Amino acid sequence: MLLKGKTALVTGSTSGIGLGIALSLARQGANIVLNGFGDAETPKAQVAALGVRVGYHGADMSKAADIEAMMAYVDAEFGGCDILVNNAGIQHVAPVESFPTERWDAIIAINLSSAFHTTRLALPGMHARGWGRILNIASVHGLVASAQKSAYVAAKHGLVGFTKAVALETATSRSL
Repeated sequence: MLLKGKTALVTGSTSGIGLGIALSLARQGANIVLNGFGDAETPKAQVAALGVRVGYHGADMSKAADIEAMMAYVDAEFGGCDILVNNAGIQHVAPVESFPTERWDAIIAINLSSAFHTTRLALPGMHARGWGRILNIASVHGLVASAQKSAYVAAKHGLVGFTKAVALETATSRSL
């Protein structure tokens, strides 16, 4: 159990890729905090069946205050976040000239800004505990563009750049 005693927070993890990542980390012994919309009980049961502690927080990843409450939950209930997987994401497809501004704002908030908020809140504890890992899930759209996906492409490009900046800032840390 390589990750026994560690706690992983995986955003956007009640289904799909996020749930797959959570299950994989649980198989390696990590306690898991799930986050996402929809049914939380089924994925919680799937993770718990692997013999690790599991929690859930329904933070709306477009809201900084919700993210702060989720990170406080992880600290209070699990002693902190050792592994942060920024996976939450949404998509909308439309040409730029008719792209709804509220969809743009939501995509940037969930796909990019949420990673900033979770990372800024997770790093101090990781440094204090002397160990931590952050994984930011982008896609091919972090490197190349597709028509009618301007917000998604912008967010994923931003996430790749953000990842590089945080890597440089933490490169000399013995804990990360």
